[in-house]
Amino acid sequence: MKKIIVLLLYILSCSMFIRAYDYERTERGLKATVDSMNIEITFYSPKIVRVVKSHIKTSFRKESLSVTKPLEITLLNFVRESNVLQLKSSFLCATLNLLTGSIAFTSTNGRPLLAEKENAACLPLSLVRGKAEGGKNSGVSQTFLLDKQEAIYGLGQQQEGRMNRRGESILLIQKNMIIAVPFFQSVKGYGLFWDNYSATRFTDNLEGTTFSSEAGDGIDYYFLYGGSMDGTIACMRDLTGQAPLYPLWTWGYWQSKERYASQKELTETVKRYRKLHVPIDGIIQDWRYWSMDNAYWNGMEFGNPEFPDPVGMMKEIREYNAHAIISVWPSFGTRTKPYQVFREKGMLLDFESFPQEDSVRVYDAYRPEARDIYWDFMHKNLFSAGIDGWWLDATEPEYSNVTQAQWNQPTGLGIFREVRNAFPLMSVQGVYDHQRKVSEEKRVYILTRSAFAGQQRYASTCWSGDIDGDWETFRKQIPAGLNFSLCGLPYWNTDIGGFWVRDGSSAHNDYRELYVRWLQFGAFSPMMRSHGSNTPREIWQFGQKGDWAYDVIEKFIRLRYKLLPYNYSLSWEVTSRSGSIMRMLSMDFPNDRKVHDMGTEYMYGRSFLVVPVMQPFYSKGEKAASIMDFSSMQKYPVYLPKGTDWYDFWTKEKLPGGTNLQREVPIDLIPLYVKAGSIILMGADVQYAAEQNWQNLELWIYPGADAEFILYEDEKDNYNYEKGIYSTIRIRWDDSNRTVTIEDRQGEFPGMLKERNFSVFLVGTGKTENIKYDGKTIKKTIG
Repeated sequence: MKKIIVLLLYILSCSMFIRAYDYERTERGLKATVDSMNIEITFYSPKIVRVVKSHIKTSFRKESLSVTKPLEITLLNFVRESNVLQLKSSFLCATLNLLTGSIAFTSTNGRPLLAEKENAACLPLSLVRGKAEGGKNSGVSQTFLLDKQEAIYGLGQQQEGRMNRRGESILLIQKNMIIAVPFFQSVKGYGLFWDNYSATRFTDNLEGTTFSSEAGDGIDYYFLYGGSMDGTIACMRDLTGQAPLYPLWTWGYWQSKERYASQKELTETVKRYRKLHVPIDGIIQDWRYWSMDNAYWNGMEFGNPEFPDPVGMMKEIREYNAHAIISVWPSFGTRTKPYQVFREKGMLLDFESFPQEDSVRVYDAYRPEARDIYWDFMHKNLFSAGIDGWWLDATEPEYSNVTQAQWNQPTGLGIFREVRNAFPLMSVQGVYDHQRKVSEEKRVYILTRSAFAGQQRYASTCWSGDIDGDWETFRKQIPAGLNFSLCGLPYWNTDIGGFWVRDGSSAHNDYRELYVRWLQFGAFSPMMRSHGSNTPREIWQFGQKGDWAYDVIEKFIRLRYKLLPYNYSLSWEVTSRSGSIMRMLSMDFPNDRKVHDMGTEYMYGRSFLVVPVMQPFYSKGEKAASIMDFSSMQKYPVYLPKGTDWYDFWTKEKLPGGTNLQREVPIDLIPLYVKAGSIILMGADVQYAAEQNWQNLELWIYPGADAEFILYEDEKDNYNYEKGIYSTIRIRWDDSNRTVTIEDRQGEFPGMLKERNFSVFLVGTGKTENIKYDGKTIKKTIG
């Protein structure tokens, strides 16, 4: 009997170390239970895998706010080896360890990509929704293991000036100047989207790489394997939606300030640009067109008597071939009509918002009916007056002094704590969806201050918030914009010159030097927009023709317009092929380790290497007493990535890749290079985007490798392109045979040019060729 008891005790002690598990195959993956945790692995496509983990006592059901992709039919190979289950598609392999519940991802040839750390999944301790005070017991987290030297990027827009996110601890919450997107991608060619909308801490240290969210009923993330950074972005767009096409005019120059105080000032600004013969397409009306009394804050109507005739105002702006967008906030003063409607229906969120002293409140954008009401006021009072687009400001939304009870207040999608980071996504969605229902003739254009994963599908372009106008802040903008773009969000810009100018003004040479350098950077951003608070930015604020600052500003605005055929075709690549405009150098040069943490240069499209000058050289002295000393030519460091040759855009000099150099930087020049094997199309010198058709185009070929470019054209501003009403012309350069081929035009649209002229320039040779093109393939040997 004693031996039997000992044996039973031994068996019992062993059983303490045996984990209970069960699993079953599903149509797109598998479900398993390991101890007290349910695990589900689902292949959304051969390249995208969803992982959900929840407690066995919960029923985890979630319709993602970001993910729109339906499940694809995906062929999977299932293998069990001991306690490891393996699911393999044609692109990647996911394995589940039944003893630990940990999951790992590899390529199909066994190359390790990403692995969960064993026993590092944290599920909510409180199983009752909303019971946890401050999220203490309702949080979820998961730790992953990355290679020691593996660089990762993304996490939205941060302002610390770094590219590589390794070694960082970042609280992902929406606020002015910070955009929270719980997504990162690796130089190894994969991405990870943590699908949680609460405040989330990202931490990378020696223990691993962790997402830890304040609230959630379960772990929910997507692993995406694109094989490259471009491929991963394509997966993210496939998962969360493609970016629609903007109208042509949005690629011109935008003028704004905080604020144009009257209808007359707004229209006179456009007229003055036309009188000076400086190109412009967009003008922006900032706040308080509704009233100067904050009780009428964001009334969504022209209540300010300085704006007596909004319909006439828009008509006058159009007569000068310009367009206007207008500021709209998610918060409302107590005497506004929207506030009254939202209050009656219980659709106001209970926390302080800017301006705090006036009891302004934010609407509940999580409720479909609230989004309907929001649009109804915009449509009735603004869109019907002819407004061309929207500046949706403060979509974080702004808040202050929020109590725990207020974080736990109900919204249309659960308690506010659980969905706070998705507010911009929901608010922007409401405007986009409603305008699409009202008009197919005017493409939606939304400029907004915050974003979440998937927001690109709602015609959203973000800017970097109310940043300071100084050199230190300027230097942080390239990493901020590139990491934002690497989250699959292609449209981003800054207030050229910074929002707040705390030392100096447009009359002072020290600020003028900063401003023109910033504007040169803005010319190679997805939106070229000048804006600020206490320092007006119109070109005449910087002198007159013949003055150095004025002339540099005009030069780069004109260059922006020359590049319209390049930029509009680039935007089509974003829409049709999941492309990116601002490109971190690792996207095009993944094997050049020198660029893995480089936040001072970037590619604009696949051809231009842009190196903004981010330090002062020529202003001497203080404020108004400063003078410009151009007596000595200053130099700026440039690195040309290896793997290709480069051409200096200004001198046409050919330079080898992998080179560090010091480029002379006169005030009217930004270091700008073109990759060998590029085709750049340029248009005419115009005053606005649609002033001339593209009858005569310059075709610049940068030899040294084969090249290809697709020229895109359509009706410029409607959604007929979604019905296939557009045209493309593929242009190829055969470097070995020195032959350019302009292929058959594909497609057509009303008003399309039947014939055009290409002036071909073979850079570095002085050789040119004029080609008359009638839509049929034509081939020419140059030289």
